[in-house]
Amino acid sequence: MQALAKGPAVRSPVSLSSAFEKYGIYIFLGLLFITASLISPQFLNPQNLKDILNQAAALGMVAIGQTVVILIGGGGLDLSVASVMATVAVIVAHNTRGQDALFFPVALICLVFGLLVGLANGILITKRKVQPFMATIGMMIIIQGLRFLYTGGAPKGGFPPILRFLGTGSIGPVPMSIFSLAILAVIAVIVLHKTTLGRQIYVIGGNIETAYLSGYRIDLVITVVYMISGFTAAIAGLYLAGYIGVSDNWVGKGYELDSIAAVVMGGTSFAGGRGGVMGTIVGVLIIIMLYNLVLLLHLPVQVQYVVKGAIIILATSFYAMFRKST
Repeated sequence: MQALAKGPAVRSPVSLSSAFEKYGIYIFLGLLFITASLISPQFLNPQNLKDILNQAAALGMVAIGQTVVILIGGGGLDLSVASVMATVAVIVAHNTRGQDALFFPVALICLVFGLLVGLANGILITKRKVQPFMATIGMMIIIQGLRFLYTGGAPKGGFPPILRFLGTGSIGPVPMSIFSLAILAVIAVIVLHKTTLGRQIYVIGGNIETAYLSGYRIDLVITVVYMISGFTAAIAGLYLAGYIGVSDNWVGKGYELDSIAAVVMGGTSFAGGRGGVMGTIVGVLIIIMLYNLVLLLHLPVQVQYVVKGAIIILATSFYAMFRKST
């Protein structure tokens, strides 16, 4: 009798909390879409929706790498991603000189650059025991300085038509950039959920002692994670440069915080071992839609900073509340 009275009362609230934690962000995305449509008729304009998707693509790409970094736990985050994006943009502009024939070799150099930045971050964190915050912010400043030395403070050159197509073109009604984001997201989901590397990332993030006792090469996995982040930041830099179409030393400025906000909004825990890419993509869409709504309502652009800070605080407290209840 005691077991019969106790079972449903214990399991029901836990199930409800888990379901709300898992699907709440999707409900919020739907409600935000409806609300934005009602508040601003311009929101549903096809060109505006296409702009939202194009803007979401670059942020989504860099946020995928940021998700993997945060999943590894240990205070992991990557503050160097925006500097990688900006540097990739100026490298492409300077070296392609607007020619399609030069785009692929230069793009390959940019991707290798992203991997090397991630490798350097990983080595600093694992071998030199530098905290991720300090290692990646230091790398951000170094890259920024090197970029200004490289450009002399005034970026030159232009982007080839193929890059402009990647950033602004479409395949039918679907923007090319969002199509590319979908491919990258699918690859990331497969890596995280269907490979040994993905399993190790979750185990290390969930309990590093268990990972150590299981014989995992923790330093190697952490380094690979930061290389993934550098790689996705380089890809994002290419697409954002193609979308903006102007060579600038500050392409991607603020994306390090936007990507973290998207990851947190999507339900990935700063403690590590919990979360995933699909929630991050939804978080990206929510952030871009909120920013877009700020502009459509002709509010001061500074309101975006208020929105960004509120998102991080509210999302963190939201998931903390439900995880405590479970």
